[in-house]
This record gives sequence, C-alpha cells and structure tokens, in this order.
Amino acid sequence: MNLVIISASHRVKSQTSKVARFLQNQATQFQDVKHIELSQYNLPFWDGSENKGEAWPQIKLSVENADAIIAITPEWNGMASPLLKNFLMMCDLDMTDNKPVMYVSVSSGIGGAYPIAELKMDGGKNNGLIAISEHLIIRNVEQALNIELTGKHDEQLRKRIDYSLEMLARYAKSLSELRKKLLTNPVTNSNSFAYGM
Repeated sequence: MNLVIISASHRVKSQTSKVARFLQNQATQFQDVKHIELSQYNLPFWDGSENKGEAWPQIKLSVENADAIIAITPEWNGMASPLLKNFLMMCDLDMTDNKPVMYVSVSSGIGGAYPIAELKMDGGKNNGLIAISEHLIIRNVEQALNIELTGKHDEQLRKRIDYSLEMLARYAKSLSELRKKLLTNPVTNSNSFAYGM
C-alpha cells in the first residue's frame, strides 16, 4: 500500500514538515510513503480551470497512486492553511474518490481543534476523500516529536500516532477493495451525483 503525506505550511523548514517527516518514519504499515511539501511548489490558486501549474502532473500522479493520504496543516488564526484548502480544491474525483484521509493539525500552543473541524466538514467536498474517525492534534509542537522524548505528553502522543497510522492502514486496505468493486460495478446514476450535496 502507498501513502502520501501532504504538509501545508507556507513556511520552509516548518514544524509542519517536522511532523510530516516523523509520520513518514513511523508509517511502517505502508510499502511506499511520499512526503509532498506544498511550500516547495508554485501551485496557482484554484479557479476551476485546467491550469494547475507545472508541478501538478507529478503531484497528481503521487496522489492517484496513493491508497491513503495524511493532510497536515498548521493552525493559523484558528483555521486550516489556505495552501491545504487550495490543494484539496484542486484534487479531482479521479485521483481521490473514496480514499481515506487522516487530518493532522499543528499548533505552537494548546489550540489545533478548529482546523480539524473545518477539514472534516468540507475537506472532502467534491474530491471524494473520506476523513477517517482518527485525527491528530500536535500541540506545543516545538516540544513534541523531536529526536529525544520530552516527557509523558510526548510519549503518549507517539503512542497515539502509532495507533492512528494503524487505523489509517486498515481503512486504506478496506477502501481499496471498495474502489475496485466500484470500477467493475458502479453505483446507478453515479455520474449524476458525483459531488457532495
């Protein structure tokens, strides 16, 4: 199984990227794990057109080949990153429909819940991504997931990450079977109702 991790900070050398690299190392349930750091690509703002920038074909291929996705956002003013929201709007059904996504929010303080609520509400609108029941909120991120354990909270967080990755892998396996079945036996009127209500 393949996993793609999207980190969506606008900043280079961000805490979001640090979290992505940690998850990449821990995701041993997957044979291939790719990390796409959106700040390294000059993606245009989505306008509904076919123009998605020069880097899009490479990103699209990685996402199409993925069995699961992790989308990581920093919390900015209590909201998900505009870079991640833009990416999610650029994803078409042919690359993400019925694929599991686990959302991860990164906060320098004790926040981080609002981006998860926002993404679970509308992150799968029109792209068919299925938010799994698990999500992660990495609070006080500067003190978490570094090389050395920094205390009980960091230890518990690492255990939660391992559990969440295992759940994501199980969703990925189950939903890959569903996607295969839908190819051979599509739901009646699926073209008429392709997008969320």
